[in-house]
Amino acid sequence: MWESSINIHEVTELRCKTTLYFGVGAMARFDTICADLKARGIQKVIVVASHSAYKKCGAWDAMVPAMEKYEIGYTVYNGVTPNPDNVQVDEATAAARKFGAQAVIGVGGGSPIDTAKSVAILLAYPEHNCKELYNYEFTPFKALPLVAINTTHGTGTEVDRFAVVSIPDLGYKPAIAYDCIYPLYAIDDPALMCKLPLDQTLYVSIDAVNHVTEAATSKVASPYTVMLAKETIRLVAEYLPRVVDNLDDMEARYYLLYASAIAGICFDNGMLHYTHALEHPLSAVKPDLAHGLGLAMILPAVLETIYKAKAEVLTDIYSPIVAGLTGTPSASEAKRLALGVEHWLFTLGVSSKLADEGFTFADLDKLTHLAQTTPSLGLLLSLAPTEATSDVIHSIYERSLHSMQFANLPLAA
Repeated sequence: MWESSINIHEVTELRCKTTLYFGVGAMARFDTICADLKARGIQKVIVVASHSAYKKCGAWDAMVPAMEKYEIGYTVYNGVTPNPDNVQVDEATAAARKFGAQAVIGVGGGSPIDTAKSVAILLAYPEHNCKELYNYEFTPFKALPLVAINTTHGTGTEVDRFAVVSIPDLGYKPAIAYDCIYPLYAIDDPALMCKLPLDQTLYVSIDAVNHVTEAATSKVASPYTVMLAKETIRLVAEYLPRVVDNLDDMEARYYLLYASAIAGICFDNGMLHYTHALEHPLSAVKPDLAHGLGLAMILPAVLETIYKAKAEVLTDIYSPIVAGLTGTPSASEAKRLALGVEHWLFTLGVSSKLADEGFTFADLDKLTHLAQTTPSLGLLLSLAPTEATSDVIHSIYERSLHSMQFANLPLAA
């Protein structure tokens, strides 16, 4: 159905560059990774993590024996918080330089791994700091070897070239994307994720859904990204409710993790647009806001906005959640998809909207300005399937303040 919307004369890249060890028990492959690091002459590494999750999830129990077996010295920076900032990256980089680290190991979800990616670049460019990196004041072409041990099923950062770090004093939460920060190795072991609390379990999987929604509908979408998007949404729709009922359901964790990984590959190829460009200002202004929750709050309004331009694709990939759409690019079909996805989120327990998290109509001009001026977000907006004008952005935020069940706001022209 959607195939006719693809420009077959446009040459696209199909990327998947990281060696990923995937499955229950994959953490044991860290021994193999250490053997290879040793063979490369690496004798010292820095481990970048949050305060304690890297130990609580069980990863550390496998890491220490392997590093000791191959006589790889290590130091740990465990000051990473959700929505990490440039100060944390610079602190970790300084600790790595002092120790003489020759490689970087990120352990955790998107925040520790993105911090580790940033550290890997800055160790190769000692004349620069994190703020300069995320303000695009230089373009890196090299980084120290990087290993990503993933402990959540959402970001996909373990298999892509993206990283996100906030710069609080500027109110920015920009992203970077460079080939030099593809992890050399990554580990996706569902056994590391059974201690994820319910809210984080929900938010990270919602992140994966947003990744593929954008990658399948961007200006650089391809049949590859549409295929990955459809499978990602099918898996999340089937297995996320199972995990909600039983956080220890290993099979469900496995397939949510697989969905997250292919979603990471999907947006590495198809890029992102509205929901990520508009969420970053939300969590830049409110750093305690979970990224996945921010995405969930604005996803229905984004779907309504882009449906007319990508009706066939959205009808296809969202069929596991909202059945019966015809693919007709009408306002009624757009509203039906938006309301259906919002209802799905609500049934999972994710019912907050922007107003519930403290945002008001008075904030919308500032958020709109940040979406358009934060470094890197302009590129994402340029890839949206509809023109991302100030009015359109403002309208998405406005329609996300409250449940769309009760909103009767017109779409921006």
